[in-house]
Amino acid sequence: MLDKVVIANRGEIALRILRACHAMGIRTVAVHSTVDRNLKHVAMADESVCIGPAPSTDSYLNMASIIAAAEVTDAQAIHPGYGFLSENADFAERVEQSGFVFIGPRADTIRLMGDKVEAIRAMKSAGVPCVPGSGGPLGEDIVANTRIAREIGYPVIIKAAGGGGGRGMRVVHSEAALANAITTTKTEAKAAFGNGEVYMEKFLENPRHVEIQVLADGQGNAIHLGERDCSMQRRHQKVVEEAPAPGISAEQRAQIGKVCVEACIRIGYRGAGTFEFLYEDGRFYFIEMNTRIQVEHPVTEMVTGIDLVAEQLRIAAGHTLSIRQEDVVLEGHAIECRINAEDPETFIPSPGLIQHFHAPGGPGVRVDTHIYEGYRVPPNYDSMVGKLIVHAPDRATAIARMRVALSEMVVDGIRTNIPLQQRIMRDQGFQAGGQNIHYLEKRLAERKSKSIALG
Repeated sequence: MLDKVVIANRGEIALRILRACHAMGIRTVAVHSTVDRNLKHVAMADESVCIGPAPSTDSYLNMASIIAAAEVTDAQAIHPGYGFLSENADFAERVEQSGFVFIGPRADTIRLMGDKVEAIRAMKSAGVPCVPGSGGPLGEDIVANTRIAREIGYPVIIKAAGGGGGRGMRVVHSEAALANAITTTKTEAKAAFGNGEVYMEKFLENPRHVEIQVLADGQGNAIHLGERDCSMQRRHQKVVEEAPAPGISAEQRAQIGKVCVEACIRIGYRGAGTFEFLYEDGRFYFIEMNTRIQVEHPVTEMVTGIDLVAEQLRIAAGHTLSIRQEDVVLEGHAIECRINAEDPETFIPSPGLIQHFHAPGGPGVRVDTHIYEGYRVPPNYDSMVGKLIVHAPDRATAIARMRVALSEMVVDGIRTNIPLQQRIMRDQGFQAGGQNIHYLEKRLAERKSKSIALG
């Protein structure tokens, strides 16, 4: 097993990784920016190293500083968590070249999956169902591009090959808007991702977001751990996640899971990963693969009883998978609400001092958070300050349990989206299950229009 691990992240995921390490007898090194010296995991780590000032470009995205922290503390491995450098192939490569273990896939795998065009080609060759599309990057010939769009059928969506996280996308409903959409998306993609390549896909109008969690050891063994539904989204950002996905049968799960497992073996995948799909009319369409631990991994842990971070650490230490597919059994239902430091109506970030904090409890309630009374939420990073997760024998009971947990949770001194999460849990459409990725946005728009009308 690994002896010492650098946790190259912050917030709740850094604390989550630290706890898994300590439970396995692995020593930890917390790297942090100057503004993060009071984070809980920094105090709990065996060692800590300040890697730079508050801006993430000077700290959590500073590859040299993180690798130097591993060198001066004699660590063996670096866990990138999610976000920041977790899916940066150059970072993974530099970590390995510096003599450390990167807790994640190999650099070439990250690079392959990071290029959406190449990822789709790889998945198609592996038999993974994909959205009808251009099959490659779009050129400058507008006549050829127009022909591709006609063959696919409008509406289409133009996507940046190097994009992700809901960025670098533009929906086109008519031929008249196609040329400008391609040019604009290329310009934006070049500026945002350093890669101006774009491709075209059929725009599915009412899909759900369903993803498959996988584990692979890079030694020819892989398993899937069922699916999650992440369709409650705002501006392409997930708000609520659940497992298993409502309406997905055991047969569908086994079929798509088997395809994902075979794809992992084919590309030599190593570590935890997620195949993200759009799901419409009973069919799965691959959109991308996340080569890291996901924010929503706890719901999978709750229904399977498998510690995904611990499995990442074992795989990184060179162990083969100890879990067989037949060992994976889904029990009950789990829901996760992301708790963000933001106004629940305007969604404007709300950093500041937490004056009072109370975490909910009771059977099947889990809180993953780094905040505490007296902690000051900095304005420099993502607004998520925690995740509230519940597990119950069935979905209806899980929703009821989440409503109670949200009513108990107290975060005073800053604004949070807890009221929004409470509205979602009371929403009849959400309670019915199976809503598409546009549902929450439409409900929010309806609420805003009613508020304006009443005002």
